[in-house]
Amino acid sequence: MDRREFLGKLFKRTGIAAGVTVAGAAGVLGYYQPRKQNYRSKNEEDTSGLADRLEASKKALIVGGGLAGISAAMELAKRNFDVTLVEASADLGGKLTGWDVDALGERFPVEHGFHGYFNQYYNLNEMFAESGVGDVFMPAPGYPVLFKDHPLEVFGNTPKLFPLNIFSVLQQSDSLDLFPILKDFDGMMPVLNMFRYEYERTFEEYDGIDFMTYCQEQRVYEPFFRTVLHPFSDATMNRMEVLSAAEAIRYFHFYFMGSPEALGYRITTKNCMDALVRPMERRLKELGVKILSGKKVRKLLVDDRRVSGVELEGGGSDEIIAVVDASRVKTGEWASLRTENGLPVLLTSRNGEYVAFDATCTHMGCPVVPDEKLNGFFCPCHAGVFDYEGNVVSGPPETPLRKLQVTVSGHQLVVSTGVGDASEVLSCDYCVLASDVTGTKGIIERSDIRQPEFESRIASLGTADPYVVWRLWLDKPVTSAEYPFYTVAGFTYTDSVSLFSRFQEPFISWGEKQGGSVVELHAYAIAPEDVRPNEVIKQTMLKEMHHMFPETKDAAILYDVYMQQQNFTRWAPGDHAKRPVSETPLENLSLAGDWVKVDAPVFLMEAAVFTGRLAVNAICSKEGLKPLPLPIVPMDGLFA
Repeated sequence: MDRREFLGKLFKRTGIAAGVTVAGAAGVLGYYQPRKQNYRSKNEEDTSGLADRLEASKKALIVGGGLAGISAAMELAKRNFDVTLVEASADLGGKLTGWDVDALGERFPVEHGFHGYFNQYYNLNEMFAESGVGDVFMPAPGYPVLFKDHPLEVFGNTPKLFPLNIFSVLQQSDSLDLFPILKDFDGMMPVLNMFRYEYERTFEEYDGIDFMTYCQEQRVYEPFFRTVLHPFSDATMNRMEVLSAAEAIRYFHFYFMGSPEALGYRITTKNCMDALVRPMERRLKELGVKILSGKKVRKLLVDDRRVSGVELEGGGSDEIIAVVDASRVKTGEWASLRTENGLPVLLTSRNGEYVAFDATCTHMGCPVVPDEKLNGFFCPCHAGVFDYEGNVVSGPPETPLRKLQVTVSGHQLVVSTGVGDASEVLSCDYCVLASDVTGTKGIIERSDIRQPEFESRIASLGTADPYVVWRLWLDKPVTSAEYPFYTVAGFTYTDSVSLFSRFQEPFISWGEKQGGSVVELHAYAIAPEDVRPNEVIKQTMLKEMHHMFPETKDAAILYDVYMQQQNFTRWAPGDHAKRPVSETPLENLSLAGDWVKVDAPVFLMEAAVFTGRLAVNAICSKEGLKPLPLPIVPMDGLFA
């Protein structure tokens, strides 16, 4: 679309024309605006006469206790299904889960990191309301972007009306004056073309290239690229260089260009567990949902293209999981390896015998690593510590590492699960698989499904580059920070900064009492060439914090929690076409999670809840029940 075509569409959409005065203004401000709507599937029919609930209850099994699984469990329970929710971790919540740490003579809650709850998270906010989540939010005072070598830019809560929302962004920015933009209007055309978001066309044209290439080939106006597109796209947890351009365009459509809610979002004044997860868990229990936490699903049990149930880990017959050349294992040294299906294993020789552990942390499933200083194993995701016998020493894990059996066969070591008690089996009429990418891939690989195309789609899923969350208790306040949260651009690692002692208890009280501050640094996605040992990353991020807030150079770190994880969904070029959709070849199995392929403009937390509800609607369709309305931002951009 060239400049003339764009202006023509703008005139047509808004009613602007030569000589139009009041009527033209009314057209701009009132006639055509992004509006909240309800999602409609392609084959949706009139459902007004259908029942809301089952007369006779049926068993529904939900695998995964993140937002997708919670949303599916909650809505099915309301429809008289007998729901069992299985979660591998000790607590529900997925990436919203948290735990407590003992530090500095007090007990503090910690979690996976800072979260913003945008106003267009319609399905998520409905679930919060259903759960009785109370007054735990405060509006974010703005969206500041802190640059390494450029003045701070602050994007406030922009007006909701188009085009005032766009003009507001330009007015708020020192780098985006209107006159230079008009002078280099061709450089803004690729940005304005993003208002043409249309699901099928956008993915057909742009899913084959990454967003960085899109911006370079389209010669996007450099100040807008640097100030807006680059820092905001990083929040997808995927680097621009490996992020599908189509996914990026959908992302900007959802969060701003097509959103009726502008840039408004909220933050929690309490930790995620107390503010959000525990109210949702209480509501599930009120609805009769049976929650099995700390239980890991091993595989689906499939009978004639139906899931009859699931098998839980922890028993059954001896299963070989790896065969290792004995020369790889040295006495007193731990050899780290991964099996064909991705299971991390630690193996050593001591006191004349071989010892092996499943190196999956029993808290959230992250791989643990040997740590000589701790004389045991350390989980870098959530600072869990195990001794060399696999027992929990400290941190959030509650159960020991699983010990594996090792037998010698010639020059090879056979690592197996060993023989345990009979495996526990849960039966079901319907199953919703709502685990994360890694968990879902493992379950499907271990299941005898015999659906090659479906299994290939699951296998094609991937996780984004690793990310870091580092929370620091400092002995001095961060006096130069005006805002509780900053998006950060231009540094090697740091992509955002959250000052928890500005907005969340008990950190506010601790900071006031001790004269200190609690700061959290995030690295959203670490490029392969920037992967370094944890101590190197920490020292670099510390220098970056000193650059942003110079007074922190004189602050001592009293306590810290450092986590490195890799569990966000990958949105690489070409991924979208291969993704599995919610419905599967197994007639009673549905999928849910932000990794599920949908045509609706949803992202991140909202995508997780949306797909959980979409899975519920698929089950309702099979049972002749009324589907749940699914509110969304407009399906198409303003100029689609």
